[in-house]
Amino acid sequence: MSAEITARLEALSITLPEASAPAANYVSYTISGNLLYISGQLPMEGGKLIATGHLGDSVSLEDGQKAARACAINIIAQAKAALGGDLSRVRQVLRINGFVSSTPDFTNQHLVINGASDLLAEVFQEAGKHSRAAVGMAALPMGAAVEIDAILEIA
Repeated sequence: MSAEITARLEALSITLPEASAPAANYVSYTISGNLLYISGQLPMEGGKLIATGHLGDSVSLEDGQKAARACAINIIAQAKAALGGDLSRVRQVLRINGFVSSTPDFTNQHLVINGASDLLAEVFQEAGKHSRAAVGMAALPMGAAVEIDAILEIA
């Protein structure tokens, strides 16, 4: 992993977890050419979901943003695993898709997913700026409040 990325993670007090194994019949990531596709990541910390329920009901905006940040940390952990530990191979975070379990009247999905977007930009700097979608969902796997997947350009 590049020294700059390691230093940024340390400055943010982030220790990357081990990349989690898939929970069903899929793989955690695939590489095609210079593209790394990372499967949806849930807001897991220490093997447990940190946010379950719906934004606009039992989950606050702040907790949703923390959940999105945790998803981004898990995306980075998957990228590290996919790239043999060398995050300096990330050329650009191209796109993230953010899914927010929310009530029909909750319309701040974009603010929730900022928790992930902000972290990716802090860690990867210009290479962390990406396009994205932030959409509301009726439910997510295991009752998670947020799920995020990613596409990265790699060297």
